[in-house]
Amino acid sequence: MDPTTDNAGQSAAPGNARAALEALRAEIAKAVVGQDAAVTGLVVALLCRGHVLLEGVPGVAKTLLVRTLAAATELDTKRVQFTPDLMPSDVTGSLVYDARTTEFSFQPGPVFTNLLLADEINRTPPKTQSSLLEAMEERQVTVDGTPRLLPEPFLVAATQNPVEYEGTYPLPEAQLDRFLLKLTVPLPTRQDEIDVLTRHAAGFNPRDLRAAGVRPVASAADLEAARAEAAKTTVSPEITAYVVDICRATRESPSLTLGVSPRGATALLSTARAWAWLTGRDYVTPDDVKALALPTLRHRVQLRPEAEMEGVTADSVINAILAHVPVPR
Repeated sequence: MDPTTDNAGQSAAPGNARAALEALRAEIAKAVVGQDAAVTGLVVALLCRGHVLLEGVPGVAKTLLVRTLAAATELDTKRVQFTPDLMPSDVTGSLVYDARTTEFSFQPGPVFTNLLLADEINRTPPKTQSSLLEAMEERQVTVDGTPRLLPEPFLVAATQNPVEYEGTYPLPEAQLDRFLLKLTVPLPTRQDEIDVLTRHAAGFNPRDLRAAGVRPVASAADLEAARAEAAKTTVSPEITAYVVDICRATRESPSLTLGVSPRGATALLSTARAWAWLTGRDYVTPDDVKALALPTLRHRVQLRPEAEMEGVTADSVINAILAHVPVPR
């Protein structure tokens, strides 16, 4: 039993909210080795009520990471394997005719959950990808003209393989912009890979997380208390201007055809604030903004074809902007 909850599963004092999220990070580490940045990103997304896109080659534990997050929280979770023949109604739900009552009734789809794992989201065509647009932004689903609210909290954790792989459909800009963070999941270091194999040799089964010792350590009430505390984190006018200057610089970059929108600027301020709170401060620093700039902005910009041919990446453009935009004192 986590010390932040009592026997009834109710959240303890709000002051323990940070401890609950720290325990969540530690619990995920029981099953996932060496992906600290991705784990932290997922926790930040929970704090900000945002969605996460995890990108990496097959076999780097993207799905395991999200499944472990679900197992370490007391949130309802559903998984959808995105395939080329998946239909939008397979995600959102549909009206079903009942012969006994001679009426249509709504059958909710898997999107009606707290944590939706959209596995390999770029393996389904844009028509089905777009079924999540309203859910991610409005937190509701409209079927036959009737809007239906999704549970609270609601978070989409989507995984995708790099777009260079065959059989994938790149996500459109409008959908990418709805993800709070894009986290890259790299191949493990040599030592981390040794640790992974050592765990498997000792009997670790990624399909049985409970046997690995993963237990729920944070509830929806803990998350709500954490959000309330993080919202009190002070943001100075200088930090707000710094975020705006970074985002405006992306719109003026000669390497980009698409810069960061005001929604992206709001997202960067939100993630920097959450990170500051997680690290134990009640104010945001320029370093907090820099720490979250790449995962918050990299999917909101679009490279010019000639820049891409020269090997320029979104990350390198953002890093160059961070190096040139004046830092407030």
